[in-house]
Amino acid sequence: MIKITTDSTCDLPERLLEQYGITVFPLGIVKAGKLYHDGVDIRTADIASHVDAGGEITTTNAVNVSDYEDAFRALMEKYDAVIHLNIGSGFSCCHQNAKLAAEEVPEVYVVDSGNLTVGHGMMVLAAAGAARAGKSVTEILDLLENMVPRLETSFVLDRLDYMKKGGRCSAVTALGANLLKLHPCVEVIGGKMSVTKKYRGNIAKVVADYVHERLRDRTDLDFSRVFLVDTCPGDELAGIAREIIREDGHFGEILEAKAGCTIFCHCGPNTLGLILLRK
Repeated sequence: MIKITTDSTCDLPERLLEQYGITVFPLGIVKAGKLYHDGVDIRTADIASHVDAGGEITTTNAVNVSDYEDAFRALMEKYDAVIHLNIGSGFSCCHQNAKLAAEEVPEVYVVDSGNLTVGHGMMVLAAAGAARAGKSVTEILDLLENMVPRLETSFVLDRLDYMKKGGRCSAVTALGANLLKLHPCVEVIGGKMSVTKKYRGNIAKVVADYVHERLRDRTDLDFSRVFLVDTCPGDELAGIAREIIREDGHFGEILEAKAGCTIFCHCGPNTLGLILLRK
């Protein structure tokens, strides 16, 4: 039996985690000097209300080596092997910490997703499905290695104040974007985030333009599944994206998720992303 584990950064809905028996390690979230655990004792609404009230941006803490090691040892008492998938090593030291822990526990294999949010989560689902189908460790690791360069993770942001407070963009850039109603499209490329386009207008129009452009005339996609993820308090933006995907008519399954606290800390509310897999 092969156990699949991951970090809370995968942002998979609880029903899918339960369906596939996936164990999740929560990252730490530091708010007002106190440590919380992503999705356990803090939610995105808590962060939003804190920031809106003038509080400093929350920060994230990687899972430490000892917590990984203790969990891996406990799991290996029940399973033949553990395959753990981390958020991309370019975004967090979780991968490094899990690798160090795995060196102390035989038959634990740690995979760098090179991705984040449900781009990372799509790999976790693939691994869990393969494990359930009886695939070997080698077969699952080969499957995941093949997926990394084919994943297409992108998202559009409504506001840049979270990135400004977190030091990921300057105050001048954030002010200019706000005045001009510019919304950056960020893509994960080579394990790093890059701004590849800037949309202009209100966020509802931006989301519609963004989804139409990501899907238009695509013949290179694996149409079995598409993932929609957002940090919105309501359903308006997801509803716009969902309808466009349905009208496209190619995808066998449309999965949706809410990004957790780790992602929210950096992008803030009303961010929406699309995760696709190329053939």
